[in-house]
Amino acid sequence: MANSVEEIQKAKKTYLMVFAALFACTILTYLVAEWEPLDMGGHGFDGVDATIGLLIALFKASLVALIFMHLNHEKKAVYWIFGGAFVGAAALYLLTHLAVFDPIHDTYFYDGSKPRVIQTEEAAQPAASDKAATATP
Repeated sequence: MANSVEEIQKAKKTYLMVFAALFACTILTYLVAEWEPLDMGGHGFDGVDATIGLLIALFKASLVALIFMHLNHEKKAVYWIFGGAFVGAAALYLLTHLAVFDPIHDTYFYDGSKPRVIQTEEAAQPAASDKAATATP
């Protein structure tokens, strides 16, 4: 807690600087997704832009947690907890990207150049004339 006017002024200055950094990062996230000179991947929004946006969001979340939530003065156990959560989130993100190797995306099972046809129950059932032709007397 701030006990003097100087400490309060210092804290206020820190909070305003963090606010400015968060605002700048928000604008940067938008520009990475929409502005052509900062478009790192292919044309338009793609995986590279999403990755850069998530890294910017991670930086912003770290600023909020460390400064506004005062976690920069906490014990090491808090860092281990957040580190474990970060490793878990990174693993989920990696597994999502590895889903490209899922057999559903393999051309052996599905050719991406042709539209996928979903068979309905009516189409799966044989017609009445087919039933009559296959019936035994």
